[in-house]
Amino acid sequence: MGIFKIEGGISLKGDITPQGAKNEALQILCAVLLTPEKVTINNIPDIIDINKLITLLGNLGVKIQKMGPGSYTFQADEVNIEYLETEAFKKEGGSLRGSIMIVGPLLARFGKGYIPKPGGDKIGRRRLDTHFEGFINLGAKFRYNREDHFYGVEAPEGLTGTHMLLDEASVTGTANIVMAAVLAKGETTVYNAACEPYLQQLCKMLNSMGANITGVGSNLLTIQGVESLGGCEHRILPDMIEIGSWIGLAAMTKSEITIKNVSWENLGLIPNTFRKLGITLEKRGDDIYIPAHVDGYEVKTDIDGSILTISDAPWPGFTPDLLSIVLVVATQARGDVLIHQKMFESRLFFVDKLIDMGAKIMLCDPHRAVVMGHDFKSQLKATTMSSPDIRAGISLLIAALSAKGTSTIQNIEQIDRGYERIDERLRAIGAKIVRA
Repeated sequence: MGIFKIEGGISLKGDITPQGAKNEALQILCAVLLTPEKVTINNIPDIIDINKLITLLGNLGVKIQKMGPGSYTFQADEVNIEYLETEAFKKEGGSLRGSIMIVGPLLARFGKGYIPKPGGDKIGRRRLDTHFEGFINLGAKFRYNREDHFYGVEAPEGLTGTHMLLDEASVTGTANIVMAAVLAKGETTVYNAACEPYLQQLCKMLNSMGANITGVGSNLLTIQGVESLGGCEHRILPDMIEIGSWIGLAAMTKSEITIKNVSWENLGLIPNTFRKLGITLEKRGDDIYIPAHVDGYEVKTDIDGSILTISDAPWPGFTPDLLSIVLVVATQARGDVLIHQKMFESRLFFVDKLIDMGAKIMLCDPHRAVVMGHDFKSQLKATTMSSPDIRAGISLLIAALSAKGTSTIQNIEQIDRGYERIDERLRAIGAKIVRA
């Protein structure tokens, strides 16, 4: 198991370019199963979770060719559907949360799709009901083996379009249902659909392959089924979660950093949420420039003077994946912040590690924490800690980079699941971080 050793308290400086978006790549890669024709995808991040999914596609019989850094071609013209019933697949598919999104494309094109209970971050219950209720609405038969935790859907006669109202605006659930519906007979309408930029990207890619999806960017999608899809070329957006991570890093370490090519139009509330914490962001073309906050940053209160509350919500609300970053940044702000994590009941449990470092945080319950900022008058202290999940891991890394002394972070594979060569990229802007 790898570790990071980090010498904190050093100001960084330079340019950093965000990787391709992990959450988009998971959807886009699964969509290659919808066509026998060649699909080219660019800006794929080189991270553990994505590489696992690429390996899984290869084991399913997809022909994969690496064209260059982050660029691949995929051709699913000889898919081995029987692989889904092997013990190897049960082990491989269960190690990755994103593997659930192969089910929709396989069901649509081959009439059946199976998946073991997916893995991923231990951040609380993550239900799959939205996915499978959507498939059932399209005419699939559902079965679940409780002993093996193995899910299956079958539609040997094909799927039929219908109207459905999702019980939650699940991003992966919407993506899965859309990928199934594009090859269904007739019209499908999906209300309360997720409308994140990554889901919009998936819909745009499918339309370029010959699908007929309207309402993209809204919570009501209308899908006219087509008989087949063709190939295409697609470029993945920059990762908004990584962009938010770099903003938090710059503020906490009082660093002057420029984040390159961020696709401002797809950042939503992210820039303004950090501005509420008192962080200065400048839009320079398609870059974000963050000056060194040598005098710290002051939290803005609500209009009536009450404590600032930052909470997560489905898009266009603030993404839950950045609440951990916001919480860490608040530990050195001037002022207090209430963090309300509505969607996952275990995501705030990493705060005990920050408290050990000297942060003033009161965990009210599994979903809420009050952070009382130090205003840099009391620097966080270095410590040894373990990364519980991807986003908590990067938050602890940011804390370590701002802390006094040398910290050790264990279980860094969790960070590597979502961040590409993060130690190399941090060293390039002056960080003292060693992988051991």
